[in-house]
Amino acid sequence: MLFNSLFFLFVFFPLVTGFYYILPHRFRWLWLLFASCYFYMGFVPQYILILAFTITVDYFAGILLAKSSGAKKKIILMISILSNIGMLFVFKYFNFFNANLGALAEIIHWNYSLQSLSWVLPIGLSFHTFQSLSYIIEVYYGRQKVERSFGIFALYVMFYPQLVAGPIERPQNLLHQFHEKHFFQIERFFSGLRLIIWGLFKKVVIADRVSIFVNQIFNNPYEYTGAYFVLGTFLFAFQIYCDFSGYSDMARGLARTIGFELMVNFKAPYFSKSISEFWRRWHISLSSWFRDYVYIPLGGSRVAVWRWQYNLFITFLLSGIWHGANWTYVIWGGLNGFYLVFAIWVDKLSQKFTQNFKLFGTVYNIYQMISTFILICIAWIFFRAQTVGEAWYILKQIVSDGYNLSGLWPFLLQYRYSFLIIFGAISFLTFVDYFIAEDKRLEKLFRLPLFIQVVACLFIVFIIMLLGRFVNEQFIYFQF
Repeated sequence: MLFNSLFFLFVFFPLVTGFYYILPHRFRWLWLLFASCYFYMGFVPQYILILAFTITVDYFAGILLAKSSGAKKKIILMISILSNIGMLFVFKYFNFFNANLGALAEIIHWNYSLQSLSWVLPIGLSFHTFQSLSYIIEVYYGRQKVERSFGIFALYVMFYPQLVAGPIERPQNLLHQFHEKHFFQIERFFSGLRLIIWGLFKKVVIADRVSIFVNQIFNNPYEYTGAYFVLGTFLFAFQIYCDFSGYSDMARGLARTIGFELMVNFKAPYFSKSISEFWRRWHISLSSWFRDYVYIPLGGSRVAVWRWQYNLFITFLLSGIWHGANWTYVIWGGLNGFYLVFAIWVDKLSQKFTQNFKLFGTVYNIYQMISTFILICIAWIFFRAQTVGEAWYILKQIVSDGYNLSGLWPFLLQYRYSFLIIFGAISFLTFVDYFIAEDKRLEKLFRLPLFIQVVACLFIVFIIMLLGRFVNEQFIYFQF
């Protein structure tokens, strides 16, 4: 079931929310668990058995961890981690490793004939696997009290607003909320609706409309030249941002309408002035997950400089692999890791450069944002391209012919009305993100009279109905 489907918006969401407040508190968790199961089974029903398996393993692992110590405790932790990662490997990575092993076997003339698996990747497997792992790790280190209720723990993993594409919640933030009694509050409910509307605007007005041209260019790369790839890469940067942050906004809004608070997952990332700042603003729940459970355990920055660089690079390489079983994702993660390592190499030089140009103030800030955006877009090419070969071809075309706009103008004129809508919507998005980039500005925006906020929301709803593409197009991050 998709957030942008009419059935979800006008049937599922109102029914789940309405009955949640009607039911006595002691039955609400059961209602949410039932609704979450129904929501997930709207994709591939039998894959709920995979969730049931990992939930059962991690629930009992948590119980045993609370009672154990020493070597036994570590063994229980490893069993739980291997169960989760093993399930992820079989469904998401087996065919990738099998294909590469087969290619290597062919080079060395080794008789290798293990067949690939033919099943479909379960929706959101990486997301709820990492959320479940965070619970186990936190319990192991004693930072989270074990959850004794199997139903509440199952709901923690399966909570429908963030089940298939995050945010990847931590138990300290979410688990206790399932035990609390939530009363209907008009301000909080309206705040949730506002997030849902804004997320839907991002998805159906920008992301789904932009996808038409992005798919046209990236799915047929050898039919286009450099200027088309400049346009396609720029559009994809906003497609993936609006698609994924739109989902996250809707998830937070859906949860807030019934009294739950999920973590902020995006914070105006394209206003970042460096790659490190970008990753503090983009997919925050995943970035912080890798920081806390991979980067810091490796030693973080409190080690020798070479080891610090190694820790950064490995963390981002693993982040790339998390996104998908394809060398394009591996290179994408490695490229982002290289950006951060390179920043360490030139740190002293960049500090002198910054001091010399700080006098230019706003102009220098804009330069930093544009240069960061360009670097991120270069990495996005590998993220979006179907093969590494196609990504290199696109990059070469951009370098050799990206400045030649003569062949692009007929294309822009042919679809001028669509591009007017796209660039108008992106401009509006950028204006709003300007307020989000700094919390103080956002607070000023939300201090406007309620009447003005309501009118603004109704205006956005009107724009959504007028310009949105309601084609039930799946969210990009569902594939991860």
